[in-house]
Amino acid sequence: MKLGKIIGNVVSTQKIKSFDGVKLLLVQPLDENLNSAGDAIVAFDAVQAGVGDIIYYETSREASRVLETTMNPCDAAVMAIVDHVNLK
Repeated sequence: MKLGKIIGNVVSTQKIKSFDGVKLLLVQPLDENLNSAGDAIVAFDAVQAGVGDIIYYETSREASRVLETTMNPCDAAVMAIVDHVNLK
């Protein structure tokens, strides 16, 4: 599980056909304490997340499975919006 925070939207004037209609978001990776953990990445939105949301995202082959087109070059995708993080 990878945590992140949506910090912006990304606009692309040209996309490959399998990405038509899919929203791109700028995601800041977070550690378990919700502190920044690395450089921001671009991810496809599968859950209608918005700026400021804490999200769960996945990278690699697992990310491409959230899109309807099974054969696509997706590197990262937002899988869920996080409601609460509980550290003990």
